[in-house]
Amino acid sequence: MTVVETIETSSLGDRSYLATDGEVAVVVDPQRDIDRVLTLVDAQGLQVTHVLETHIHNDYLTGGLELAARTGAVYVLPADSGAEFDHLSVKDGDVLEAGAMRLRVLHTPGHTHHHVSYALHEADGQAVGVFTGGSMLFGATGRTDLVSPEDTTGLTHAQYHSVQRLVRELPAEAEVFPTHGFGSFCSATPTSGTASTVGEQVGANPALTLAEQEYVDALLAGLDVYPAYYARMGPINRSGPPAVDLSLPQRVDGAELRRRIQAGEWIVDLRHRVAFAAGHLPESLNFELGDNLVTYLGWLYRWDAPLTLIGESEHQIADARRELVRIGIDELAGAAIDDMEGLADDGALRSYRVSDFAGLAAELECGPVQILDARRDDERAAGFVRSSRHMPLHQLADRLDEVPQGEVWVYCGSGYRASIAASVLDRPGRQVVLVDDDYGSAKELGLEDEPRGGDRR
Repeated sequence: MTVVETIETSSLGDRSYLATDGEVAVVVDPQRDIDRVLTLVDAQGLQVTHVLETHIHNDYLTGGLELAARTGAVYVLPADSGAEFDHLSVKDGDVLEAGAMRLRVLHTPGHTHHHVSYALHEADGQAVGVFTGGSMLFGATGRTDLVSPEDTTGLTHAQYHSVQRLVRELPAEAEVFPTHGFGSFCSATPTSGTASTVGEQVGANPALTLAEQEYVDALLAGLDVYPAYYARMGPINRSGPPAVDLSLPQRVDGAELRRRIQAGEWIVDLRHRVAFAAGHLPESLNFELGDNLVTYLGWLYRWDAPLTLIGESEHQIADARRELVRIGIDELAGAAIDDMEGLADDGALRSYRVSDFAGLAAELECGPVQILDARRDDERAAGFVRSSRHMPLHQLADRLDEVPQGEVWVYCGSGYRASIAASVLDRPGRQVVLVDDDYGSAKELGLEDEPRGGDRR
């Protein structure tokens, strides 16, 4: 009997899979930190025979090339992927044999031109599952605008037909194993659920419940910005990422840290947003360690700048290191582990206020308040705090001259992006107030205004 194990990467909203018959294993769309896969393989005494990619990924660097080399497995990519290293190229209809498992290749273009899915069959021929990559997701499909603007509409039509094909050719009870769709920006629209079958998708997936043009129009309307680092992932994945290095960066002391700040280097403080607000080194940036770290640090990071981390422990630095190598931030200039007073060494620490939407409401009763909305355009379009100025986080660094001096309250959907924005804004001449609250509270307090005539200012 075939067993499929899920390897979750919640910070990127992705999943990798290990399918095994108890003796041999096949790995699908592995992340770059392959030690997680190797731990599973070693614990069960498995032989990895194939490492499969559904497509060249745009949201992370693959661990497939290194994993195949480490295990002696065949590295399998779709035909016309553009990969520049040795691999087995497969096309529609090809069948791979791995112990008692059979994997049938289905060309499912849409997320990319070359995208394939792998139908998983047991020895008796029964299809028990399908690895759908960025094609059929849970209640959604993969986005279709990552190749080029000129290709987007055509790929959206192709995505519709790919999902329709999966339903035609696979039994309703076959399990669906997507790579994207658990918070990944590779999903065109929000997904729902954590498990599903082909049959369940018939009544839940827009590519199966809408007419073709309705689906195309809905998907295109739902596309919004995606992280800037995506542009770097595809080319590196085609050329082959280097072997991963998870070792800790060199420790630096407070004096060296301050020298690096003065030199304009990137200093990222991983502490919780409230702790950062209470006291931090001037001109350091707060990217709180958690599931959002890699997305937003990767999005905003200036890739040619030396990067030093500040953490509360070696464990915290190691976790951040793992997250960052997943998107190719390999070269860390160092790490500082100490309390803020020790790192400051009698130097001045900066701080700013933390409040919530109730605090903002009380402030507004006293008079006008300068408010900054750091959310995306699609969030802004659904409603915003009255009198707020819109400046998406990913645009903030280039638009600082548009932010007024004096006191500025900054909010987002949960407080995480607002904490990054507050750390960017926290400079002499401004007083920042971080709204550390869920946006739903703004609605409950009656602070929300709705856009009129498409106004997203």
